[in-house]
Amino acid sequence: MAVATSISFLFPPLLKPSLSHFPKRLFSIPTCCLSSNIKLKKKHTTASAISTDRSETATLSQNDNVLKKTKNTRNEETEKIVLPTNESSEKLLRIRHTCAHVMAMAVQKLYPDAKVTIGPWIDSGFYYDFDVEPLTDKDLKRIKKEMDRIIARNLPLIREEVSRNEAQRRIAAINEPYKIEILDSIKEDPITIYHIGNEWWDLCAGPHVESTGNIDRKAVELETVAGAYWRGDEKKPMLQRIYGTAWEDEKQLKAYLHFKEEAKRRDHRRLGQDLDLFSIQDEAGGGLVFWHPKGATVRHMIEDSWKKIHIERGYDLLYTPHVAKADLWKISGHLEFYRENMYDQMNIEDELYQLRPMNCPYHILVYKRKLNSYRDFPIRVAELGTVYRYELSGSLHGLFRVRGFTQDDAHIFCLEDQIKDEIRGVLDLTEEILLQFGFSKYEVNLSTRPEKAVGGDDIWEKATSALRDALDDKGWSYELDEGGGAFYGPKIDLKIEDALGRKWQCSTIQVDFNLPQRFDITYVDSNSEKKRPIMIHRAVLGSLERFFGVLIEHYAGDFPLWLSPVQARVLPVTDIQLEFCNEVTKKLKTYGIRAEVCHGERLPKLIRNAEMQRIPLMAVVGPKEVEMQTVTIRSRFGGELGTLTIDDFINRIKSATENRTSF
Repeated sequence: MAVATSISFLFPPLLKPSLSHFPKRLFSIPTCCLSSNIKLKKKHTTASAISTDRSETATLSQNDNVLKKTKNTRNEETEKIVLPTNESSEKLLRIRHTCAHVMAMAVQKLYPDAKVTIGPWIDSGFYYDFDVEPLTDKDLKRIKKEMDRIIARNLPLIREEVSRNEAQRRIAAINEPYKIEILDSIKEDPITIYHIGNEWWDLCAGPHVESTGNIDRKAVELETVAGAYWRGDEKKPMLQRIYGTAWEDEKQLKAYLHFKEEAKRRDHRRLGQDLDLFSIQDEAGGGLVFWHPKGATVRHMIEDSWKKIHIERGYDLLYTPHVAKADLWKISGHLEFYRENMYDQMNIEDELYQLRPMNCPYHILVYKRKLNSYRDFPIRVAELGTVYRYELSGSLHGLFRVRGFTQDDAHIFCLEDQIKDEIRGVLDLTEEILLQFGFSKYEVNLSTRPEKAVGGDDIWEKATSALRDALDDKGWSYELDEGGGAFYGPKIDLKIEDALGRKWQCSTIQVDFNLPQRFDITYVDSNSEKKRPIMIHRAVLGSLERFFGVLIEHYAGDFPLWLSPVQARVLPVTDIQLEFCNEVTKKLKTYGIRAEVCHGERLPKLIRNAEMQRIPLMAVVGPKEVEMQTVTIRSRFGGELGTLTIDDFINRIKSATENRTSF
């Protein structure tokens, strides 16, 4: 990807599953798998528990999205709980903002020496930062009780406008040093203050509810406390940040808590350890991913599928170095605009070298190796290229934010009149790849020219129109982000929706007018004159590490058969059948089926262990199976499937794998 904002699609600021991944509209919280909504029994006021028993949940196979319910829930009436967002409900936004103030008031009642800083609403609730002694979960319970008392008193929220001098006088009188700094950052006059009754006030522009009684205390919960540097600067004081969530009513809170619990169950960090997929080793350093055999197998499947599609679509695959001379990054502008995200330079024989943060300059050097003609266009090159970005240890988060990762990077060099067709081709390729992995719902944004930009008006207009026309041709709806493009060109960003309805930014398509000029790349046109080509950056998966984390959470570790690291586990009833099991496994592997034998325990435990490891198929072998040269098949999703010959078993697995279907 290109300099500056081009890398933002890889690492959004929220590092854990959050409601912020939802689109800015009303949405339904799904049940633990693919059911479309959290369900509440009408005869109860509490939400029904999210089951971890597979027999009570929807499977996550691409082609097996049937919700299986137990008999005692099959005929019950249910109702849909729809959770609003801050954007869809001003009432919710006001509740959350006021809750932040109520919490700050409660903290200062309980801890009079606490100093307040800022307390905004956020996507799933609110937070407030305090300069106070370290807080514990026990403290949160005390604070919540005090908040409940304040809410019950139905105190009015009163807005007041004061002069800057008056605000400064009042802040000094109550000795709130952080508020002085905040006041200095406010450029508009007059200064607005919000009071809770006549007992507590804060600098604030609003909005708020009319009184604390407008908040349902049963719809508010304090979630966690964490450390946070003032102004995000590690050189400034460490504060205590209390996170809370708030909703319009208790039912919404319960639905949200169920969502949180399900997100926790799907956490890729826990599943990565439980299923032995990957690890991050302290001895090697934070943010550096070790792919274990099973995780590496899934990565191999992803890479093979990615390469096959790209070759079919006319891309040439590249491998390029992980380091380069520092001068290369000066030319590209990375040292000027992106140095804080790059590692220190290495001195090799009196020349400075740098680990690469991006792949773009390498692909440009490959383009420049020879003189290109207009007849050669479009030129498409792609690489699964590993890059390295400097990240503070506190920002690292599993596979979602790491220090070394592999981008599915590609660059297209083309003529101006080829932009639309190339963009449309990338959209088609993106859809094909994402559908293979079970992602069919997207949120698409088209970002246009910002105030500061390189390139003339004509080329910006032509490129933006080409992106818009390609999206229209594709039939995809999209949001227009006026002025949200990169300084070097307009772009399309695509977020995929997972099984919980969360949005994850993966795919991006960016037209670049900057790097072709910096590297002075040219081609020879039909008049034998040198001209500047158009360069398009694009990624579909973003980074393999982050995409793998999304996949794990999307499927809750239950990968579809074609992608599962172990497709079949052969289980002997007793060790007497072990020799035949080994023969069956060897034959399965001969046909490219990922199979293994497991023995040494009683059969029920072998089956339970296989299900705990999310093995899609189990082939059980007893005396009768040995005699008949068959296996009895048990599916993790479908239960007992009957007895098959070895050849039939192989053929069915191969067919399901090739067609990306269930067994």
